Amino acid sequence: MQQVDFTTLTAACAELQAGWIPGRLEKVYQRDRFTIALCLRTLQGRGWLTLAWHPQAARICLADPPPRLPDTFTFSDQLRHQLNGLALVGIQFIAPWERVLDLQFARRPGDPILWHLYVEIMGKYSNVILTDDKNIIVTAAHQVSSQQSSVRPIQTGQPYEHPPALLGDLPNLSESQERWQERVSLVPGALKRQLLKTYRGLSPALVRSMIQTADLDPNQSTDTLKTEDWQRLFQRWQEWLWVLENWGSQVQGSRGAEASGRQVVGAGFTDNVLEKTDNLTKPALVGEAGGEFSQSPIPNPQSPPLQPGWTEDGYNVLGWGVIKPAPNVQVLLHHYYTDQLNRQEFSRLHNQLTQKVNNFLVRSRSKALGFEQRLQQSEQADEYRQQADLLMAHLQDWQPGMNQITVLDFETNQPLTISLDPDKNAVQNAQALYKRHQKLKRARLAVVPLLQEVQGEVEYLEQVEASLIQIDRYTTPEDLQALQEIREELIGQGYLDVRDQRSRDVTEASEPYRYRTPSGFELLIGRNNRQNDQLTFRTAGDYDLWFHTQEIAGSHVLLRLDPGAVADEADLQFAADLAAHYSRGRQSDVVPVVYTEPKYVYKPKGAKPGMAIYKRERILWGRPQQAEHYRTADISG
Repeated sequence: MQQVDFTTLTAACAELQAGWIPGRLEKVYQRDRFTIALCLRTLQGRGWLTLAWHPQAARICLADPPPRLPDTFTFSDQLRHQLNGLALVGIQFIAPWERVLDLQFARRPGDPILWHLYVEIMGKYSNVILTDDKNIIVTAAHQVSSQQSSVRPIQTGQPYEHPPALLGDLPNLSESQERWQERVSLVPGALKRQLLKTYRGLSPALVRSMIQTADLDPNQSTDTLKTEDWQRLFQRWQEWLWVLENWGSQVQGSRGAEASGRQVVGAGFTDNVLEKTDNLTKPALVGEAGGEFSQSPIPNPQSPPLQPGWTEDGYNVLGWGVIKPAPNVQVLLHHYYTDQLNRQEFSRLHNQLTQKVNNFLVRSRSKALGFEQRLQQSEQADEYRQQADLLMAHLQDWQPGMNQITVLDFETNQPLTISLDPDKNAVQNAQALYKRHQKLKRARLAVVPLLQEVQGEVEYLEQVEASLIQIDRYTTPEDLQALQEIREELIGQGYLDVRDQRSRDVTEASEPYRYRTPSGFELLIGRNNRQNDQLTFRTAGDYDLWFHTQEIAGSHVLLRLDPGAVADEADLQFAADLAAHYSRGRQSDVVPVVYTEPKYVYKPKGAKPGMAIYKRERILWGRPQQAEHYRTADISG
């Protein structure tokens, strides 16, 4: 995952300075243990500023509003207590080329700074720290004791100290090409590695894109570069520094009032509204729910425009290697890191659920096998009663010390050998056989319902397993939502302990897969048991058709038909193929698929989610492999 570097941080802050400073802080909400959101209000509207100290995704950017769930974190409560109602009047770097921002809060622009919120974007050492006007730490997202770090402990009540300075020379726009080339090539080595070792403020992603834009190989040795190669690379180097210098001038407080020895941006802040006193460009909001911009804010007309966008392996704010542009840096960072974190969460959760379900399936199948064996043993109950009857009828043939006795069967008149206990007489042996008959008979009565219960559990777990097999990779947020719904379902069914589940919440319910049949009818396919029940027992109408693989775990498939409409054979086959594909039989050539009207589908009393019985069904043969060609018709978005 690409980390936010100094260049990206500068671009993001330049946008924030242009559109969101000054801004009144209205709310504080902590999304998870690594992310907090500050609700800012300006004359143009309100937005949520995200501060994240995630080890791999530390960032600052505007994002979507948080979910409407209770905030139970202590850190956000402390920030809320100290900062609510104040104005964010400045965002500044604490030192050149350091990825540490100082968010300054005052009652209004021009007033003394009351609080500093330091946002440290430093990989696994990232943190968010609140200090008072004397730089005494009041609270921190992650406190560090002296036992954890003797270099820089972070504790409440202690003075805030800047992170240790990085090694390497500082990039300088006035540095000559000769001096720059001499430093980079002093020790021969890979071009990318030498740049990173020589200068601070660089990141692997930035250096790679810079070198590739100069038509060079990042792993190429410095002693193999020609004069024209150095010239092209130095041109990109100076282009980067020139752009960065113009952006950085906006973040160092080029506009604003002097407060507490620091420059801040904005003025004219009253108790209830923010009055704009300069010509900062504010982007139009799509809406509070969306939280995205319709244009990229420009710090000032003389500064170079931002060119953020996605690259093949990450993103870039300079336009280098961009294959898909972004409206602005805020949208780029929000979408990139949300997507990357979703992928991580999806992979973790999918592996966890798959392992749990497989373990429960192995256990349940083992229990079912044991019950089946006990039932097979109970089938011998009548044999023991028959042997006891024969023994009682031939008491005169018994002799003391006999290990077995052979008598004629009542029904077949064939010889039948009965094993005996030599220490017991004939009557005692018969009584033992009668007792064994009664025990096995009682066992049958007890085992049959237990076997039915565990078989139902196996069917349910196989249905969940089929859903997990379908959602095998992350493509859209819907996939993670569907997976989290499976997790919640397993918690509700008692298979998972809610205390062991730590996952980022997704508040909106996931949507089913959507396809169009050859005749244009809508086809809905459930991603999990919640959606299966929703489609079958709530969405389905009187004119629709319901599909499911016959005696094979799989998704519920609903073919939506308008009143009076009739599905063609091609539509039915299309639905059957997809029903077979979204089932445990997807690796087979053909799979039996039943379809019927929704009114003939029932949920047994007390049945688990996703379970249903049906009648008046008709059968088609679905082709799972053929359904792969239909995937291009997916309109689920």
